[in-house]
Amino acid sequence: MSTHPIHVFSEIGKLKKVMLHRPGKELENLLPDYLERLLFDDIPFLEDAQKEHDAFAQALRNEGVEVLYVEKLAAESLTSPEIRQEFIEEWLEEAGIRGRETKKAVRAALEAIEDNQELIEKTMAGFQKSELPEIPESQKGLTDLVESDYPFAVDPMPNLYFTRDPFATMGNAVSLNHMYADTRNRETIYGKYIFKYHPVYGGKAELVYDRTEDTRIEGGDELVLSKDVLAVGISQRTDAASIEKLLVNIFKKNVGFKKVLAFEFANNRKFMHLDTVFTMVDYDKFTIHPEIEGDLRVYSVTYENDALKIVEEHGDLAEVLAENLGVEKVHLIRCGGGNIVAAAREQWNDGSNTLTVAPGVVVVYDRNTVTNKILEEYGLRLIKIRGSELVRGRGGPRCMSMPFEREDL
Repeated sequence: MSTHPIHVFSEIGKLKKVMLHRPGKELENLLPDYLERLLFDDIPFLEDAQKEHDAFAQALRNEGVEVLYVEKLAAESLTSPEIRQEFIEEWLEEAGIRGRETKKAVRAALEAIEDNQELIEKTMAGFQKSELPEIPESQKGLTDLVESDYPFAVDPMPNLYFTRDPFATMGNAVSLNHMYADTRNRETIYGKYIFKYHPVYGGKAELVYDRTEDTRIEGGDELVLSKDVLAVGISQRTDAASIEKLLVNIFKKNVGFKKVLAFEFANNRKFMHLDTVFTMVDYDKFTIHPEIEGDLRVYSVTYENDALKIVEEHGDLAEVLAENLGVEKVHLIRCGGGNIVAAAREQWNDGSNTLTVAPGVVVVYDRNTVTNKILEEYGLRLIKIRGSELVRGRGGPRCMSMPFEREDL
């Protein structure tokens, strides 16, 4: 087994270490009028969301998985007063604070927090204007006056419990992502500090993508099918241009992958990432949402003579996967059993978004009863968790988890 702190060469190897984020006060800063801005369709009840998330974390521990938390890792990365101040200044720069006096007040509030984890959690939760000292009218800038009705000095980051997206682990490397929406792009700052300064993870992983890039890519579109093959989705959240940048870096830096399968599918919110419609659950089994199959295009990408070689695959998807994984046959397990009503309903509730903790052992939401029954008929062992509140953010077990270490197959 590798001694490298990041070691992920498959989607299904026994999960040893994973990073989560326990939902926090950022969810209590969701407002009906601003849900679309913050990429939510509904407002989860925080207390129940935390109970469901704690049960998810415990289910992973019961399988022998070490659970890490992004808020704790980020706090541990602020290893000196200088790095702590660097973090505060960088966060302030990206916080979208328009008024000069407001920015001063937020900086003072952060600097007054002594505990590093409390500081990190506050930057995640955002700032209501009502939390800050009243700025005298004479000191208000034009932006302070014009935006007086908006309740936040700094928006919350309610999507953070979907730890899959701000960065992705592949091999011994990390793709530190540039996100689709400004509201989520700020989330990647925690990954930056973890992989730069953390006592265990800082400076250890090769970066194959960086948050400073100007095109978007998210972790839900990045899947590690085997030690040789990656899959990347061209989706609502990931540009084809980003995939090309990622792939050139992967091949040039020789992080261990020989081919990438690029999946192009419908660009809309219900299919926001590849892993919302397609996940690997065993050596030869995948979940898939039947609605994407008609329009799906798959490209094989390799690197030859210092250039990407791209070939469109025209065969049956199961055959393409079997050939690339070196197995006799691949089974595509259709969400909802192919019934269009059940499939649409259960995909909306992340029936296709599973987290494999070992070959054939899969974490799912208990609510997707049709799909779960079919998975069990295929011989999979399901770890069923409640997700009535968690699912309101439109994400499932894979979305909520970022593997740091898996056993090799």
